[in-house]
Amino acid sequence: MVTEVVNTQELQKVDPVFGQMSFDNHEQIVFCNDKDTGLKAIIGIHNTVLGPALGGTRMWQYTSEWEALNDVLRLSRGMTFKSAITGLNLGGGKAVIIGDAKTQKTPELMKRFGEFVHSLSGKYITAEDIGMTTGDMDLVRSVTPYVTGISETLGGAGNPSPITAYGVFMGMKAASKYAFGTDVLEDKVVYVQGIGNVGEALVENLTNEGAKVYITDINQERLEEVRDKYSATIYEGDNIYAEEMDIYAPCALGATVNDQTINQLKAKVIAGAANNQLAEEQKHGLQLRERGIVYAPDFLINAGGIINVYAELENYGRQEIIRKTENIYNTTLEILKNAESKDVTTHQAAFDMANARIAARKEKM
Repeated sequence: MVTEVVNTQELQKVDPVFGQMSFDNHEQIVFCNDKDTGLKAIIGIHNTVLGPALGGTRMWQYTSEWEALNDVLRLSRGMTFKSAITGLNLGGGKAVIIGDAKTQKTPELMKRFGEFVHSLSGKYITAEDIGMTTGDMDLVRSVTPYVTGISETLGGAGNPSPITAYGVFMGMKAASKYAFGTDVLEDKVVYVQGIGNVGEALVENLTNEGAKVYITDINQERLEEVRDKYSATIYEGDNIYAEEMDIYAPCALGATVNDQTINQLKAKVIAGAANNQLAEEQKHGLQLRERGIVYAPDFLINAGGIINVYAELENYGRQEIIRKTENIYNTTLEILKNAESKDVTTHQAAFDMANARIAARKEKM
């Protein structure tokens, strides 16, 4: 009998899947490999109590297969709670393709990936994520119906990024209402980290409201393009976390709120589009609470995209998409108030609300 505690680095060697914290009782993990196209992908299906697992496909040049596996598990788990807290009859799933989307993605690879999705018979429905486009989803659609976020010309809801950004904007306004006593963002200093499709759309919303927007990204050309388009200010420093600001909006990859950054943060509000912003949910959620920083849970306020693609499954129109997305404002305020009254972190309050809906459905099954 083994009695000693195994640290996380050793854990990944002896128990690489079931032993992960991010595994969290996933129902199914599918490893997809195709020599001819070079496809190496992982599909994570976390929970299907509320419905089929819907979540986007991300293509990224991971440093290791371990990193890819951990990412897909964290992301698919987050999708479970995102759908649940938003009131959608969907479970949580996600897929990652290992590779450089700019140089290794081909139509053949996307179609082969679609065939793997199809083999799951609708238990997992894919969509667009980082490294993917609406055109890629159209290719997947050519081999399987289990895909959303396709072109409007094919009957889809189109690019989900603007709606995702609008939901983040609504959540940010709610968090500002809670933190500052007003949801008017005019003259608020907002740092947007990551200027992809969602980040740019968020910059547009903030600019229209009169916020003072600073932007940062690894792509200098992209920064200059967004600066010129919206008159945003490119951040030229080397430590965004230590800058004076009202709102920090992480819109790139996750885990930017971590042991190295959390004590440097001077923002009063964290509200962004990135998934899994807290490197360690309990630990860093508590530290934010202790420091008086209002954190709008990412899996709640970035749900606009899934609301958009869910419209393709439920056949509701643009007006209902906007209504559901704007309701993120109300839910965010409710979560923030619940966290205060129950003396828990905002992440925990959101997690509890999502789990309550899943548990209620389980009782009826």
